[in-house]
Amino acid sequence: MGSNKKPRPDLIPGPMLLHESIYVGIDVGKAKHVAGFVSTTLLERYQRFEACPVLVLENSREGFRSLIERMGSYVPLEQVYVLLEHTGHYHRVLVEYLQEFEISVYVMPVQKRPAGMLKTDKRDALGLANHLFNQLEKGIQLSDKTHLVRHLLPPTEAARPLKGWMRHRYELSQEGTRRKNKLISICDELFPEMTLVLKDPTLQTALAIRERFPTPHAIATTTLSSLAELRIKPSYPSNAQLAQLQQLAAQSIGTKDLVRQRGLVFEQGQLIRELRLLQEHIQQLDTEISQIVAQSREGQILTSIPGIGPIQAAAILAAIGNILNFERACDLKSYFGWAPVSEFSGKTLDRVQLTPGGTRPMKQMLFLCVSHAIQMDCEWARLYERLVPKKCSYDERRQAYRGKLKVLGRIAGQMIEMIYAFLKQNAELLSQIPPGQTPPPATLYDPEIHKRHRNGEYCPMKNVPRQQKVIHLPERLP
Repeated sequence: MGSNKKPRPDLIPGPMLLHESIYVGIDVGKAKHVAGFVSTTLLERYQRFEACPVLVLENSREGFRSLIERMGSYVPLEQVYVLLEHTGHYHRVLVEYLQEFEISVYVMPVQKRPAGMLKTDKRDALGLANHLFNQLEKGIQLSDKTHLVRHLLPPTEAARPLKGWMRHRYELSQEGTRRKNKLISICDELFPEMTLVLKDPTLQTALAIRERFPTPHAIATTTLSSLAELRIKPSYPSNAQLAQLQQLAAQSIGTKDLVRQRGLVFEQGQLIRELRLLQEHIQQLDTEISQIVAQSREGQILTSIPGIGPIQAAAILAAIGNILNFERACDLKSYFGWAPVSEFSGKTLDRVQLTPGGTRPMKQMLFLCVSHAIQMDCEWARLYERLVPKKCSYDERRQAYRGKLKVLGRIAGQMIEMIYAFLKQNAELLSQIPPGQTPPPATLYDPEIHKRHRNGEYCPMKNVPRQQKVIHLPERLP
């Protein structure tokens, strides 16, 4: 006779593996994700990681909740470690959901599968879980750095909105560059002599003239005062330059095919309006971004460093997310693409170059920061002037030094180390402040201290006898 006993409501099933950690690899997809689970007990039970359990979940709140419930059935959530690959934007919502439960999330670049290996979502998920198990549980070291996992912490309050805005700004800038290139090609076919007077045919004055007088014939037959009304700057271009522009337009070698000319004029008008709209959106973004940078501690720290403006600071904060994601300054340099890579073998190969990895926007942004800094009256410029004669060869024919890029790389590396030191100190300080307590002002860049560092004078404990060296640790905060 069957039993009619109902389960007691106070009996809640608890985690099965209380005294160990579980490692979860998630193969991310657009509509569905596949999660694989690996631990010491599971490997002993199933003998190989390919046979460990998996879970297929929908890309929805119900699917994410089922993942959390499955994790909680194995171990407490603080003993869960998750690994994902960077796959576009599909993983971002899942990562944010997992971090709300304070689950440790790790990321790694997308890995290339061996030739001949059949690809399945289950095998990929369990492979990621086993990969994380080997690195964290077993401590296996890998020679290929692209296989290393990186702990991903939630972005700071300032970096959270900047990540999306800076990505959108970069896309708008790329679109604007495409429009400019098309406008230049149209100018070369329609009125190539324009660049003899207006060097850049995509500046505002040139665009205003091209929009109102789209053909060389229209420019040549209009009045000089009509062209002068379109000047953005009062004195550029001058009346003499506008007169020269009309003379060139009257004798232009541009296309005379009326059908082709009409098509170019129509396309040029649309491109000018599109470019202006893109520039307007970028200007709106810059206003919002500058406000966030000015109000955040990290933004104030970065903008105090010579060569870094509000937009550059926003790009750095958006790329970093949380400085605690990087254990050392060299990790941040590799992420930015400004870490040196040495190759040498015997006497025939001895070469040092920048790492081919890193994020391309940040590599370009740091180059612009350094290029701007060496033109200012600051320690970066003085360091550049001192290193160029030492590191670069002198070309007698050109009367100039060659190979200055290596000096820019050296300064970029030191700038990244300074950025890391300031942001890491600020993050550690904020982590010790109790909730509700106002933190002290952020430590900003001091040119005098930088000068003393560069000259080897700033070393507070350098000449102090060993028995007198006392390190004052901060008191433990409640």
